[in-house]
Amino acid sequence: MPDNQYLHEVVITAIIYRGDKYLIVRRAATKKRLPGYWTVPGGKLETTDYTSLPKDTEHYWYNVLEKTLRREVREEAGIEIRNIEYLTSLATIHAVDGVPGIVISCIAEYESGDIRLQEGETDSSAWVDLNEAKTYQLIDGIYDELAMADKKRKGKRIEWQRAD
Repeated sequence: MPDNQYLHEVVITAIIYRGDKYLIVRRAATKKRLPGYWTVPGGKLETTDYTSLPKDTEHYWYNVLEKTLRREVREEAGIEIRNIEYLTSLATIHAVDGVPGIVISCIAEYESGDIRLQEGETDSSAWVDLNEAKTYQLIDGIYDELAMADKKRKGKRIEWQRAD
């Protein structure tokens, strides 16, 4: 267990949809955590994601996670997204390095751009429907999040659970 119970790596991810398809990306073989597995775009919150900007009120920055997610998707996949909504969250302690992490998963609509993968981060991408997603080696839980996002888009409100 980590020494500092308040210190977590914060990651935000996006289940990006375009029509009935969802964007998945394969983690580069050189990644320390889960190389070669398929996932959705996203990345770590960095303090410069807000400290480099003017505060929205006297003391606070707003929409920090949304801005971070847009930056990460732009860097990782080369596309723009809109209509970001919360989907679910998870906590983990990474087996590789023992770092505790919080992942905030969102759903977002594709807005524009052509896929341009960030070298060293991802090495392949695909737009898939739920059935096609089952044929990829996804990080554990990602298929369940895709299914959850699909239900949310159809107006159903659910919490995370294993998909059928």
